[in-house]
Amino acid sequence: MLDYETLLETFRKLLRDKGLKFTKQRELILKTLYENKDHSTPEEILGMMKKQYPDLTIGIATIYRTLSVLEESGMVDSLSFGAKGKKYELGIKAHHDHLICLECEKLIEFYDETIEEQQKKIAKKFNFKMTGHIMNITGICKDCQDK
Repeated sequence: MLDYETLLETFRKLLRDKGLKFTKQRELILKTLYENKDHSTPEEILGMMKKQYPDLTIGIATIYRTLSVLEESGMVDSLSFGAKGKKYELGIKAHHDHLICLECEKLIEFYDETIEEQQKKIAKKFNFKMTGHIMNITGICKDCQDK
């Protein structure tokens, strides 16, 4: 995983290249994502920031705009929950797939070499140059099944 200072410099360059200002609010959005290992909604990110930085003035629109810039650049990945919106995570982790509970929205990250190899075989079979993939398996987690 990238260290925070390298990530921050990449973010500064991204903002410069897009003609956007580097602000304390934007920096703290990145820092919050970096320190939080979960997938979070913009509202959850705002809540974490208000708790950790109570004197910070920031609105939800700033978080949405910053996440959009980060997502466009590939620094942040998102998972869509339809009408419930998106959850975000830094895109600097090693590749992984997700199990998503449709009841409680719990996300379980996993990696399976057999699945990875099968995807390569399928792409080869169809003479398709695979450049990446996203796999999300939806269902009901054990905790929700036990309720």
